[in-house]
This record gives sequence, C-alpha cells and structure tokens, in this order.
Amino acid sequence: MSEHNHTAAPRPTFDLKDAVALIVGIIVGAGIFKAPSLVAKFSGSSEVMMLAWVLGGVISMLGALCYAELATSHPNAGGEYHFLERAFGGDVARLFAWARMTVIASGSIAIFAFVFADYATQLLRLGEHSSSIYAAGLIMLLTAINIVGINAGKWTQNWLTLIEVSGLVSIVIAGFFFATPDLPAAGVAAAPAASSLPDAGMFGLAMVFVLLTYGGWNDAAYLSAEIKDGRRNIALSLLLGLGIVTFLYILVSLAYLHGLGLEGMAKSDAVASDLLTRAWGPFGGQLMSVFVAVAAITSANATMLTGARTGYALGRDWSLFRFLGVWDGVRGVPTNAMLVQCAIALALVALGTYTRKGFETMVDYTAPVFWLFFFLTGMTVFIFRQWEPHAPRAFKVPFYPVTPLLFCGVCVYMLYSSLAYTGKGALVGVGVLLVGVLLLLIGKRGHSA
Repeated sequence: MSEHNHTAAPRPTFDLKDAVALIVGIIVGAGIFKAPSLVAKFSGSSEVMMLAWVLGGVISMLGALCYAELATSHPNAGGEYHFLERAFGGDVARLFAWARMTVIASGSIAIFAFVFADYATQLLRLGEHSSSIYAAGLIMLLTAINIVGINAGKWTQNWLTLIEVSGLVSIVIAGFFFATPDLPAAGVAAAPAASSLPDAGMFGLAMVFVLLTYGGWNDAAYLSAEIKDGRRNIALSLLLGLGIVTFLYILVSLAYLHGLGLEGMAKSDAVASDLLTRAWGPFGGQLMSVFVAVAAITSANATMLTGARTGYALGRDWSLFRFLGVWDGVRGVPTNAMLVQCAIALALVALGTYTRKGFETMVDYTAPVFWLFFFLTGMTVFIFRQWEPHAPRAFKVPFYPVTPLLFCGVCVYMLYSSLAYTGKGALVGVGVLLVGVLLLLIGKRGHSA
C-alpha cells in the first residue's frame, strides 16, 4: 500500500541538535537586524533599552515553560491546534488553524521574504519590482526544498542557522572591537541625554518590536510528535534554544550600543549594516547585507517547515479542508498544506507590493491575531491542570500558577499594544480572522440543514 494517504503519520525524525537549531533559526531572523534601532528610539535610554531586551528573554522563557508542559503532556503534530481543541473545542481550534494558515505563519513567511528581498536588492537590483520578485522567488524555492523531504528541510535549516549565528558574532566583534560612536567635536556641547523613563505607550511599542524579535520559539510544539525522546527533548530544546538566543541578543544589543551609541542606533534605518560599515567600510556593509539575507532565509524556511503542520491538522478535522490532511509518508511532509501555505504567502507578497510597505504591512497584519491565540494557549495550562490534576506530566511548569499567570497577562498587554500602535494592516489581519468565523458558521448551518 502506498504511504501517500491519510493513514501515514509523522515519525520521530529530529534529534535534540536539530530541534535546537530549528528554534534558534526561527527566532534569530530579520528582527535582530532591524528592530534594535526602533527599540532604542522608543526606550529613551540605554538602560531602559537593555532592560527591554532582558525582559523579552524572560517573557519568552515564561511562555516556553508553559509550552514545554503542554507539548510533553500532549505531543501532537498540530501543536497549539491540539491544545486549543482539547481545552476549548473544535471550533476554536479550527479558527486558530485558519488564522495560522492565513495570517500567522504565512504572514511571517512573507515578513522574512520581504527582508531577504530588500537586502538582496541592495546587492543586485532586478528592476522596479525587485523586492517583490526576490520575495516570491524565495517562497517558491523554499517550498520546493521542503517538499523534497524532511531531511532536505532540516539539513538546510542546520546549515543556515550556523551561517546566521556567524552573522551575529560578526556584529559583536565589530561593535566591541572595531567601531566607536561619533563623539562631539571639541568645544561642541554634547546632546542632552534622553529621558531615562519613556511613557508607558512608548515602552509598550518598544516591547512589540522586542517580542517580535524573540518570536517563533513556540513553533517547537508543532514538532512534538517528530522529536526523538520528545518527553525530554521538547522542554530541553526550548530552554536551550531560548537561552542561546537571549545571550546572543543581549550581546548584540550591547555591541550596537558600544559601536553606534543610543542616538546613532535610533537614527539608523539599517543598524547592522551601519555598524559594520563603520567598523570595516563598504565591504562590511555588503557583508552584513548577505548575513541579513541568510537570516531571513533561515527564518522563512523554519516557519514554512512548521507552519504547514497546522494546515495538516486542520485538514484532518475540518471536512471543508480535507485535502490538507494528507501526509506524504515517503517524504515526511504534508505536501498539500505546504503548497497552500505557499500560495497564501505569495498573495501576501502581492499585498505588501500594493501597499509599498512590505515588511511593516506584514508586521501589522500578523501581530493582533498572534497575541490573541498566544493568550488562549496560555490559558490551556490552567484548564488541563483543573481537568487532569493527577495526570502524569513529564515536565511541569515551575511556580504554578504564577508563571502561566504572568505569561497570560503579558499576552493581554501585547494584544492591546498591537492594536493600539499598529497600522491598517492589523485591520486586514483581523478581517481575515473574521472570514474564518464566517466559514465556521456556514459549516454549522450546512450540517444542521
């Protein structure tokens, strides 16, 4: 019997090294090369800026501890879809899967594709719509690589992550040892120091960009059924991956600060390239363009690999999307879900091209929907503890219930911030979510007729 059917299922394929590389690769994407200048602008002082980066790591760790308990207690290729289904029922889970397929994962892929395209265009321009051509080409190429099979996808990820981390190391070296911020000329008064405490709105906006930069670690939950010795390695890969990223982010932020100064960071449109240009001249800036492009490829590849798993889970449980629930047992990938994800991401590239603000539009598009479902997933920790108080758990979130309460509180605050401080793209994302609600209602009416 052919394995190209509905009975084929995911098998344990990723070891601890693969899982850590995947998590680091998803998190360390375009954000750390673009967001620090905005964080510096909205923080008001170097101390508050560094506090924001440390706080981002702490908040992500709180969330990772919650997800580690969920993923080890309920391993499933659907990840958050599976948690939400058990806690809130099929309708909420299907709505999440719709949102992830059409907004969260596909929007993230488009974000990374636009970042890659912007930097690739600096190296070789392909005409008036160069960024759109590069973005669409990257999405189609990575989809093809992942459809070839799971081994091609994970080895691509491991090598890209190694190159990506090398880019961060080059920033640290350049910032600490080769670049120094501009000093005021003799007899010229230095600019007055910025206020040490920004208002709550500005700090909230800074945290939107910080947590965007830390985002992606939760995608490990989608591989819970595919990680070898999952009960041990899921929690360990989350904590190791986030620990590595937090350490790198703090070092890189200090390097930016040392090499450019707070004011130089706040004024920079391409903080990483500006730092390396100051340290090593034009060659340094071109080198960083390559690193940023690789970072965007790495995150797009990892998000593509994990994002299609939700479409696969959706296809198993929602008859309207049954064709998505086909697992290719030979290649180890949900091929149909991967192709649909590719098509949606390409449509979002077209949207970004239309608005002429690809990256910004996609951030606005994804943020509110992302934080809404992050909050609901955090709440499932309380629900499962209430329903199954004596169930065996390979990993328990420490300091329960304080840890998940803190995490859920942050999610509510970030949901508010993402609605209050983002642009029209957020309304489009919420509109797409409402289309999912409409499809659910139509489906219920069809069954009752």
